[in-house]
Amino acid sequence: MPNTPSLATLADDLDSGRTTARKLVEKCLEKIADPAGEGARAFVHVDKDAALTAADAMDRLRKVDAAPSRYAGIPISIKDLFDIKGQVTRAGSRALDDSPPAESDAAAVSRLRGAGFVLIGRTNMTEFAYSGIGINPHYGTPKGVWNRSQGHVPGGSSSGAAVSVLDGMAHGAIGTDTGGSCRIPAAYNGIVGFKPTQRRVPLDGSIPLSFTLDSIGPLARSVACCALLDSVLAREPIQPLHPRPIPGMRLAVPTTIALDDLDPAVAETFERALKNLSSHGAVIERIEVPEFLDIGPMNAKGGFAAAESYAWHRYLIVSKGDVYDPRVAVRIMRGEAQSAADYVDLINTRRSLIARTYARLAPYDALVLPTTANTPPRIADLADDKAFTTANLRSLRNCTLINMIDGCAISLPAHREGEVPVGLMLAGVGGSDRRIFELAAGLEAVIRV
Repeated sequence: MPNTPSLATLADDLDSGRTTARKLVEKCLEKIADPAGEGARAFVHVDKDAALTAADAMDRLRKVDAAPSRYAGIPISIKDLFDIKGQVTRAGSRALDDSPPAESDAAAVSRLRGAGFVLIGRTNMTEFAYSGIGINPHYGTPKGVWNRSQGHVPGGSSSGAAVSVLDGMAHGAIGTDTGGSCRIPAAYNGIVGFKPTQRRVPLDGSIPLSFTLDSIGPLARSVACCALLDSVLAREPIQPLHPRPIPGMRLAVPTTIALDDLDPAVAETFERALKNLSSHGAVIERIEVPEFLDIGPMNAKGGFAAAESYAWHRYLIVSKGDVYDPRVAVRIMRGEAQSAADYVDLINTRRSLIARTYARLAPYDALVLPTTANTPPRIADLADDKAFTTANLRSLRNCTLINMIDGCAISLPAHREGEVPVGLMLAGVGGSDRRIFELAAGLEAVIRV
């Protein structure tokens, strides 16, 4: 993303007086309001007055050396899945229109406020986060970066989050990732998206899709920007990110499932990136990961997402089911047919899956694989339910592998300027988040050469 500032650059500009929080917020608000842009579809709510008030407060605190962090005053967007005190959380749906305003901030939102970030608004999303495509029939679908005049999907479910960063309507975004919902929009829009080890960021105050798989992560312009936001979300010390040298990196390419049925552009871009890494000294080994073959059968009845979303929605969908997106409702209702025994089997099978996969991946620094099997499809081509289902499964497939093994992963843009967006994913076992950031920072610039 040329000519777009990093969070560190913005912090330097604020510290030096070259800009102010108010100016940053006003510029973002201007871009959101641009009738020629995607702001009306990327955001479901823009809290202009509160954002400007918060910006002014951060400017005053900075003048007396009392800013809560050097990033105080930088505007970021929040996915419409998180509670923000005084606002209604709709999760991209109309079924929650009459819900009461939240009485407190979600834990993730509270931590961002504590660091002084300014909440610019709530971003659009797939209804109840149940799709990797990003289409929303209630609030419209923001167009992704690719071939925008034709209208390609932004990726989901954190669709508006990615577009807000892409178009400079925010300088970072917070999304969720149950099966790729941070990484898919990042891949489809040429930015960076991170899925942390789930336990590191509390889910309190966010509407669940699957409390077993849901993770809260950032979307931003660079690896370092994502690492910074991740530290805030996890309430960990903000530390300099030191890129790992590429020579000697031990990267495994899983040949099981992850490389099947790739779009030609995805396959070509991925292989080019691997060649670049190898030429810079990375040790790349193609390995079978037979454990991944267990995941399809585990999800045959809808998996954790169907069972756990049905448990949350089962009363609401009876009274408000007529206003649900039918493509979302049908997936939720798959959970109704699952038995308690089915669910217990899922838990036990996943526990075994995690243990066996961790043992297999122990010799390597990370897995490397395409973020999605497909490039972003045209919105118009997905009017047919069959076409939508096919595209959705292909967008989710590789990312879901990592959620199911309780891992962490980052998607980096791997395409060259002018090419269709393609994401490269680095993934590791649970708890290896810092290593994944360091590896990603090391290869960030190299993979696109």
